[in-house]
Amino acid sequence: MAEAPAPSSLPQSAVKATLTVLDPDHSSTKTIKLENTEKRDTLIESEKKYQQQWQEQAVFQPEAPSLKDEPFDTTSPDQLHEKYPKFFGCFAFPYMNGTLHAGHSFTASKVEFTVGFARMQGKRTLWPLGYHLTGMPIKACADKLVREIEQFGPTFERCPVDDIVEEGPSGGAVPPAPTQAETKTDLSKFSATKGKAAAKTIQTKYQFQIMLAQGIPLEEIQKFSDPYYWIQYFPPLAKRDLTNFGARIDWRRQFVTTDANPYFDSFVRWQMRKLKELGKIIFAKRYTIYSPKDGQACLDHDRQSGEGVTVQEYTALKLKVKEWPESAKKILDGKLPEGANAYFVPATLRPETMYGQTCCFVGPNIDYGLFKVSDSEYFVCSQRAARNMSYQPGIFPKWGEWNQVASFKGKDVIGTLINAPLSIHKDGVRILPMETVKDTKGTAVVTCVPSDSPDDYATVLDLAKKAEYYGIKKEWAELEILPIIDTPAYGNLTAKKLVEDLKIQSPKDTKKLEEAKEKAYKEGFYKGTMIYGDFKGKRVEDAKNLVRQQLIDSGDAFNYAEPDGKVMSRSGDDCVVALLDQWFMNYGTTENGGDGEWAQKVMSYLDEMQLYYPEAKHAFKGVVNWLANWACARSYGLGTKLPWDPSVMVESLSDSTIYQAYYSFAHLLHRDMFGKEIGPLGIKPDQFTDEVWDYVFARRARNDYPETDIAEKSLQLMRRQLDYFYPLDMRTSGKDLIQNHLTFNLYVHTAIFDKSNWPRSFRVNGHLTLNGKKMSKSTGNFLTLQQAVSKFGADATRIAMADAGDGIEDANFDESVANSNILKLFELRKWCEEMVRNAVIVADGDGFKHSRDNDRIKNVDSIQRKSGSPRVLWDDMFDNELNSLITETKKYYEQTTFKSALKAGYFDFTAARDFYREVTKAAGLGMHEDLVKRYIELQALLITPVAPHWADYIWQEVLGKKETVQNALWPEVPEADAPLTAAREYVRTTASNITSAEGAQVKRLAKGKTTLFDPKKDKKITIFVAQEWPTWQKKYTDLLRTSYPNIDIKSLSKSIDKSESKKAMPFINALKRRLDAGESADVVLNRQLAFNELDVLRAMVPGLKQTVQKCVAVEIVSVADGADGKKTGYVVNEDGSKGEEKSELGPGASSAEPGSPGFAFENLESIAVR
Repeated sequence: MAEAPAPSSLPQSAVKATLTVLDPDHSSTKTIKLENTEKRDTLIESEKKYQQQWQEQAVFQPEAPSLKDEPFDTTSPDQLHEKYPKFFGCFAFPYMNGTLHAGHSFTASKVEFTVGFARMQGKRTLWPLGYHLTGMPIKACADKLVREIEQFGPTFERCPVDDIVEEGPSGGAVPPAPTQAETKTDLSKFSATKGKAAAKTIQTKYQFQIMLAQGIPLEEIQKFSDPYYWIQYFPPLAKRDLTNFGARIDWRRQFVTTDANPYFDSFVRWQMRKLKELGKIIFAKRYTIYSPKDGQACLDHDRQSGEGVTVQEYTALKLKVKEWPESAKKILDGKLPEGANAYFVPATLRPETMYGQTCCFVGPNIDYGLFKVSDSEYFVCSQRAARNMSYQPGIFPKWGEWNQVASFKGKDVIGTLINAPLSIHKDGVRILPMETVKDTKGTAVVTCVPSDSPDDYATVLDLAKKAEYYGIKKEWAELEILPIIDTPAYGNLTAKKLVEDLKIQSPKDTKKLEEAKEKAYKEGFYKGTMIYGDFKGKRVEDAKNLVRQQLIDSGDAFNYAEPDGKVMSRSGDDCVVALLDQWFMNYGTTENGGDGEWAQKVMSYLDEMQLYYPEAKHAFKGVVNWLANWACARSYGLGTKLPWDPSVMVESLSDSTIYQAYYSFAHLLHRDMFGKEIGPLGIKPDQFTDEVWDYVFARRARNDYPETDIAEKSLQLMRRQLDYFYPLDMRTSGKDLIQNHLTFNLYVHTAIFDKSNWPRSFRVNGHLTLNGKKMSKSTGNFLTLQQAVSKFGADATRIAMADAGDGIEDANFDESVANSNILKLFELRKWCEEMVRNAVIVADGDGFKHSRDNDRIKNVDSIQRKSGSPRVLWDDMFDNELNSLITETKKYYEQTTFKSALKAGYFDFTAARDFYREVTKAAGLGMHEDLVKRYIELQALLITPVAPHWADYIWQEVLGKKETVQNALWPEVPEADAPLTAAREYVRTTASNITSAEGAQVKRLAKGKTTLFDPKKDKKITIFVAQEWPTWQKKYTDLLRTSYPNIDIKSLSKSIDKSESKKAMPFINALKRRLDAGESADVVLNRQLAFNELDVLRAMVPGLKQTVQKCVAVEIVSVADGADGKKTGYVVNEDGSKGEEKSELGPGASSAEPGSPGFAFENLESIAVR
């Protein structure tokens, strides 16, 4: 139940009170607000134009190669794919009980960007979308509205405001962080402190409030009491929002699930019949999460909370009461018949340890009940457990009834003497207190085996020490501890060993006990050997079920199961586990009661398909290992009727497995998402027999036509679409769907389709946070897709989505990134326009300087050296860097790492342009017209997958291309030129080192320290360039060269002068590491620069004068070792000729090496500028 702080003055109307805090605007109050939106509006106007153009030109409506182009009978799917490369991607179709939020669009963006890149690879690219409406959620919400309309009126005017206002905890009390054991089951406790008056909150108790929060007009809410109105209302909004986002979706193929679309309904019925025919659907009695209120299984998508929670099976022991304490006798007087037996019923996961029971625990302050099983048999357990048992036939006499005859606290039964089956303590053991017992798990009765349970061992030690405090007799807690299991790591008293090793002092050391418990269980179960009992000598893995069955056969135990965590249904019911006769998908390994061969087929294929991350593969394999039979039918909700039992419907995770195949020719079947308008083939839903579905889904040979009144050519057209677009190349999804949707997808594909049509890849992503925090409507940190696109525009939103993250870990949509990209996109677009439309073309650098100094040029960047004119170093370097970034960006798009692709193909790409622009401007050259246009064109292409609207504007309106950029191919470029790449890196590093050195002096001056020069005054930079490597380095490089490839460092060390060993050994080791890493020996040992260092430095001089504060002169000195070992050199003139000889050089000369110059700063009062 969501809640939000109530205003100090509340309206009397519940509707108005709800709208004050929970209207759609409130849901995003903590997100950023934009003020000046002129630039954004300009970009959005352009986006709308291109979205309309793409729609009118049917840009995203691919078709398979026609039967005319490729004959049906003689062309195989493999031949089609080879001749006409394709890409088919989609994301898990969204459930339509609301509008799409930023999380949906984040997952969608992964396939959207991949589809955009696939188009540029020349592939026919299909991205379709359907809408999931199957299951309970919509029906449950509609039924709530029916009741609320009856109760409060059609506009809910009779709902009192007091009904939705709740007093908050006083003094700002908040629930404590749950412990590990509580995280799934107990979130209700909080501690309050005295303090401020309680704050009021508005609670969303009613469905009409949720509808108001979604922005549904009040007068329209009553229409949603019809579940089919939801089907009509929300899917068009999803289409609207994704279209505004710029998604490359083929909307012809959209459809809704359930019987609302008769074609899809027929497809699902065929699928279920086929699975039953193949033995993949079985009728059996299985434990299933169940909603008593709804009267049906409550599966993942039927749940308000607890998705992913599974059934936990226990062995429930019957500990017969031999003697009650006086406190219990008083309570039970007249309630427990004379001669009837009462049993405490602990639920255990370790029946093999029952030989060592020394007592049984209850929680002193927990409420327990005495429940009638028969006239002669009564159980003691929690009320929650009894309710759960009542839906498991064979425990209580009537389904759903648990007759409670008495209630009491745990402390009332402490001291009870009971018989513990299998225990060596035949005279009985006692009921003792345990503070950490919880009534949210198991039966709230816990049997004690201190030999193998660290919790139990720590507790009995504590009870024995403080017997008087606990009100028990000390000897009750000091019964003999029996060794039961021997383990390699911890001996035969595992619990004692672990408690001592981990220095656990008391039962309150919860973290250490949790660690000990995990270690004890793993070691005991997987490596332990029984050393006591009928199965002595057997492995614990084998003995566990044998002991369990022995207890059940003797009548001392029974099977019991419950949810492994709290599960709430969409109708607000606290779910139980029921033992149901039900139709099940026979998922699961043999060990889990499933079709082991089927499970193994799925498991094997996981090693072949692309899952992108090792964590994803691990998660999938984990699911296949624990997944068991899955109930595939329900009696309540929306959906397709089970073909052989129309009293129930196919549940929502069973009709949504192979629907991707339906996409391939959905547009040929119906013209609208509801299947009301018959498609271009003119086929009616009732013409689709199982034989027809078998044929079009490639379960029959292409020449094995079914008996049908459907035209043969129509059958061929549908089969051609399937043959061409299948298999699915990528499906994106949130990682939470690994545990159901995605794994089920693999199961059903492997059952129905040939391996050639199994999915090729699943790409899962983490959840999306907003501005670094969890998205939440109640806290105001929430963003729908519509809100994001309206606020930032499509491309800025898409860039922020790409920047949010690519891994399986949670990502973050940062609104500041989206906002900053509005300005960046606008300014870059403006710059591109000016460079093309306002270009001032000059012959050379002299022309640039003349125009710059004499003409009234608004933007100096627009002065460009004419096309075809000679290039200089900076031109070649820029051209080469563009090639390098194109190659890098392509690699990242291929890897679907879009954040990296965005960095290389957008941020680094514009940074390369910025450097080129500034360096040529400083050199008095200006940019080259050919390179400016090449940059603009390439920038549009590289950003097309992520920001297609911006790219298409540049492509068509700036560059004058005749066709949309959506049809453009990825640019083919030569490999980067290594010498130019090295020169660019040298420039970047050298410039950075010089500015950093200057910055260090500025900081020293600011702190009042002595500096070598005054950064604020005119200065000269002297750059020392080494002509050759130091003599000692050359000597040891030669030594390595003579030893290569059999380099033995120990042997070489004997040849090193002791006086040089401190510098020689690190040097030699560094070179060897480069060789070991696979670097070419020619590069490592010849040690020649790939470029002319002096030429590059001379080209850098103008730029250094611009970027270094008060720099009026730059002098380059070529340095060499003199005859006396001292450094000497000469000044390099502007034209590269040899200038003045230098014999007295500063310390910067000594540190210079080829490729790593030294430098020095000095202040000059007056100097002729060079």
